[in-house]
Amino acid sequence: MERNLALEAVRVTEAAALSSARWMGLGNEKAADQAAVDAMRRTFDAVDFDGTVVIGKGERGETPMLYIGEKLGTGNPPEVNVALDPLEGTNIVAEGRANAIAAVAIAEKDTFVRLPNTYMEKIAVGPKAAKAIDLKKGPEENLHRIAEAMRCHVEDLTVAILDRPRHAELIQKVRGTGARIKLLQDGDLQAAIATAFEGTEVDVLMGIGGVYQGILGAAALRCLGGDMQARLRPRDGEEVDRALKMGIRDIDQVYKLLDLIRGKDVMFAATGVTDGDLLRGVRFFGGGARTYSVVMRLRSGTIRFIEASHHFDRAPLY
Repeated sequence: MERNLALEAVRVTEAAALSSARWMGLGNEKAADQAAVDAMRRTFDAVDFDGTVVIGKGERGETPMLYIGEKLGTGNPPEVNVALDPLEGTNIVAEGRANAIAAVAIAEKDTFVRLPNTYMEKIAVGPKAAKAIDLKKGPEENLHRIAEAMRCHVEDLTVAILDRPRHAELIQKVRGTGARIKLLQDGDLQAAIATAFEGTEVDVLMGIGGVYQGILGAAALRCLGGDMQARLRPRDGEEVDRALKMGIRDIDQVYKLLDLIRGKDVMFAATGVTDGDLLRGVRFFGGGARTYSVVMRLRSGTIRFIEASHHFDRAPLY
């Protein structure tokens, strides 16, 4: 692909962020989610490409738009696959909390791993600790290996973990190492990306979260030189059966970064909806709003932070 489609996809994530941010703190997660989906779908219609959703809001028939298999764009070349999350953090926005984000990843066909929409155990780090992680090892050994790679003490590390009952044992083990912990109420995608940037106060992401957010995070970390390993953690027998029907023979298989996201031309764009570990949220002012986004491309190694002012009398009202 000659064009950097991430520079066009950022208009899509901006639209989703602007629309969903209107619902911040209003207690209506469904409305926030639908606003993001509608805005993202409308904006994708103007992107000059032939896109197919491979990670979306669900399967065909489960959702009216942005489902897996849906076609996006004008239908003109290039032909690409699209992974998206119009709003990671519907509850975050509804309750006015941190780390909500709109994200899109674009890559060549057959680039994204095909996995069922279940839970996934993840460990993610930035470039300095790439190749130092091993999900088959315990959190204690991983943190010591990460600290060695980053040339710091374990006590200097900050580990982001979703604040869930399922993580009680993990939190206890991490505390035992002396590493600091940042408990996330929701939104581990932005935290995974933040591990690749100094100054975000997130060095490691550990724990169990969504599969699709994990794959989107892997796409960003490919562009950033970071690393991730993951394995499925189905919640029940039905999800195990779904995985087996998709051809997955080993539920406990550890997926490395190149298993999760292959290809040589991966592009990623994300816009903050509420303030988070990496991106500020939408700021409204009279007649417009300001957004904060990150755009990256694997092939060129380019990483851009974009602060944009949107004037609603000269642009679509999202």
